[in-house]
Amino acid sequence: MSKKIFIAGFGGQGVLLIGQMLAYAAMYQDKEVSWMPSYGPEMRGGTANCTVCISDTPIASPLVTSCDVLIAMNGPSLVKYENMLVPGGDLFINSSIVQEPTTRTDVNVHYVDCIELAEQKIGNAKTANMVMLGAIIRQTGVVELNVMDKVFEKTMTGGKAKLIPANREALSAWGK
Repeated sequence: MSKKIFIAGFGGQGVLLIGQMLAYAAMYQDKEVSWMPSYGPEMRGGTANCTVCISDTPIASPLVTSCDVLIAMNGPSLVKYENMLVPGGDLFINSSIVQEPTTRTDVNVHYVDCIELAEQKIGNAKTANMVMLGAIIRQTGVVELNVMDKVFEKTMTGGKAKLIPANREALSAWGK
């Protein structure tokens, strides 16, 4: 198994955290993994994206020019990166924000109302990125969902530990 994942949006959406958590989950499953973040100089609102490569064999390069899974958390990211997705790949669109339709007919499109689901089911819009993460994991099977408890314990330490229950719940907010 080998998956190249590209996650894009704007700063403050938790784009890099989605990628980091996928990478940690893959490591806990003894997979080869690379995570490469990229972001603008702005604190919030600037561009943010990252690549995650997960494989059973060594990864030659973390650079991704084409991907198996693309996550577009905002409209400009969909427009800019949708052509990177290989035919038959999985395209996840944050339909809470993205109004533009995809031009692709040769991919599997998954619309995820991240913000609405986070507000309605969790009561906290800040868990929108975890709603998307749950959709990715459950739809692609790239990592096992039960590993996320270990990932939360690793990434949400100190005062953030109180956020674990809401984030855990958000992973199951999107149902197919």
